[in-house]
Amino acid sequence: MTATTLRERTRAVLEARRDELRGLSHALHADPELAYEEHRSARRIADLVEAAGFDTERGAYGLPTALRATAGTGELVIGICAEYDALPGIGHACGHNVNGAAAVATALALAPYADDLGITVKLLGTPAEESGGGKVDMLRAGAFDDVAAAMMVHAAPQDAVGMTSQAIGSWKVGYTGRAAHAAAMPDRGINAADAMMIAQVAIAAHRQQMLPGAVVSGVVTHGGDAANVIPDRVTADYDCRAGTLEELRTLQARIRACFQAGAMATGAELAMEAVGNDYADLRQDLAIARRYLEAARDLGRVVQNVDPTLRGGSTDMGNVSHLVPSIHPMIGYDCGGAIMHNPEFTRYGTTPQADLALLEGGLAMAWTAIGLATDDAQRTSLLTRLTTRSPATPH
Repeated sequence: MTATTLRERTRAVLEARRDELRGLSHALHADPELAYEEHRSARRIADLVEAAGFDTERGAYGLPTALRATAGTGELVIGICAEYDALPGIGHACGHNVNGAAAVATALALAPYADDLGITVKLLGTPAEESGGGKVDMLRAGAFDDVAAAMMVHAAPQDAVGMTSQAIGSWKVGYTGRAAHAAAMPDRGINAADAMMIAQVAIAAHRQQMLPGAVVSGVVTHGGDAANVIPDRVTADYDCRAGTLEELRTLQARIRACFQAGAMATGAELAMEAVGNDYADLRQDLAIARRYLEAARDLGRVVQNVDPTLRGGSTDMGNVSHLVPSIHPMIGYDCGGAIMHNPEFTRYGTTPQADLALLEGGLAMAWTAIGLATDDAQRTSLLTRLTTRSPATPH
């Protein structure tokens, strides 16, 4: 079959499954689950693809809410990442119900023609993108070792392709001092709140020397219990972001020193715990991105082809992209001007436009895979890169 014929046949597959995919997206949206707790969401996806004939493993790669589902036996393995975790208190305010359903749409569209294309369709259910980094856990477990190209689409107010993201690392910080009466015997206390204050002043002083685009943000989660008691325990959550993973490491070293300064100045004990995995910057494969751009525009979508140095937020797809040629385009729908990670954005996740976005995003990825499989030069390049790349140590 020609690439044109395969495009039309994959479109027909999704037209036949339109209601089923819409139902999946709406079910995910109505039943939001947080990072590493997406049991019902993962089960819904696994049930659907297993019924469609996929070889399915639930609780894959040592993660109870991850899954692996494959169709076809071709040497060119196309990895399709499905996200389905939500945000605390505001549900799917990042549109992961659309992301997950679009990935399933791609897998279902390609599965009947996988052997004709000489590909293996590998749908990967990837938990905990919002917090923790399930894709990084899965990288370590070997989920992407055989993947020649990885892709996903992400819900957004508008279509775009080619952007990068910021690297990020998160910490829980705590100081332990000694409680004492703040008036009768302050000299007997060790003030954990002062330690945090000194660290915050040091961080503020360092901002002038940060590289452009670097960001440090934090919030004190416990600052003491009473005004007349020297605080013996103060905790905070802090994020560090930078343009690249290398820049993040430099920033983290300096900010860690700021927290150590608080401990040294007051005598309090410092504890710092990483929250989940650090996320690397996103490095989209521009050749695959051009394939997606062509496919999306052929579907009549208006897609912004952005400067690859333009930075969005942060994503654990960045870690995948350091190992595997990857794309992470945005699939847009009208959201009334609402911004992502806002409860207003959640309201638009099941509109007819959102439903269309998941179908066309899924189809655009399927057409991208068809292009990769049928272009001899691009196929050979991907397979060569797969066989020559060094095993990665995920960050």
